[in-house]
Amino acid sequence: MSHPSHPLPSFRSAAQSGEFLITAEVAPPKGGNPAHMLEMAQLLKGRVHAVNITDGSRAVMRMCSLVSSALLLQQGIEPICQVACRDRNSISLQADLLGAHALGIYNILALTGDPVKAGDHVDAKAVFELESVRLLQLIAKLNLGADWKDQPLTDGETSLFVGAAVDPQCGSWSGLQRRFERKVEAGAQFFQSQLISDFDRLEKFMDHLGSPAGKPILAGIFLLKSAKNARFINRCVPGVQIPEHIIDRLERASDPLQEGVMIAAEQVQTARQLCQGVHMMAVKREDLIPQILDLAGVAPLSKATPVTA
Repeated sequence: MSHPSHPLPSFRSAAQSGEFLITAEVAPPKGGNPAHMLEMAQLLKGRVHAVNITDGSRAVMRMCSLVSSALLLQQGIEPICQVACRDRNSISLQADLLGAHALGIYNILALTGDPVKAGDHVDAKAVFELESVRLLQLIAKLNLGADWKDQPLTDGETSLFVGAAVDPQCGSWSGLQRRFERKVEAGAQFFQSQLISDFDRLEKFMDHLGSPAGKPILAGIFLLKSAKNARFINRCVPGVQIPEHIIDRLERASDPLQEGVMIAAEQVQTARQLCQGVHMMAVKREDLIPQILDLAGVAPLSKATPVTA
């Protein structure tokens, strides 16, 4: 149930009306000054439906996603607050989710979280009491007015619009299918994918799983800045293989960054034929996302986008 004082967020209404969705990822600051994060997010205003704020991505310590999302909201930018299970137990996760709702942060991306060993605090203690499917189940309970232990929320239920991650390039098709179907069953209302490099694989996923599920799927589009950047991803990001012909294009280009912008724009156009949206990732160059969208023929968002229930 939505609170009448809070109009339905535009990301939710756009998702439910079948509009082509555009989201983008912005990292919180590594420090106490959010100026750079807010500057990058401001450049995306009017071009994306919502901005994802990461939650300790790659287990690297940064400002919390909840506060970063609240700062975006103050600037009139709709956030998708990522919530990872790595660092918090079920009491703390629920506390943060109730706080998010009270602040008007309704879009949540439920994640398991990257392993501590991947990050910059390798001796930190991992929690992982829950993982993404059980976090989705927990949020479904909060939306129905109960906590994780089925006790009533005496001060009102939440109205969170919750999504999950999906990796259409997962090595095991049966594993991908099982995990995706469990997330849909647990209440995921939308999906954002990992970086897509194999669009034939994305098409297969959409034909067999994504489209039949009837939930918006946003394909992950990553800005490659150089051939070196692409090779680093192939070496260090599990399950992603940037094709050799893309690396060759970047290698031969007189301006590799601009070539990367062109490649990302082409991928947006391809994804548009296959699924309901794109999730843009341009690490440290979020300012180039509007240019990518322009080249892909994606117009600025209409002022007429419905924002009320």
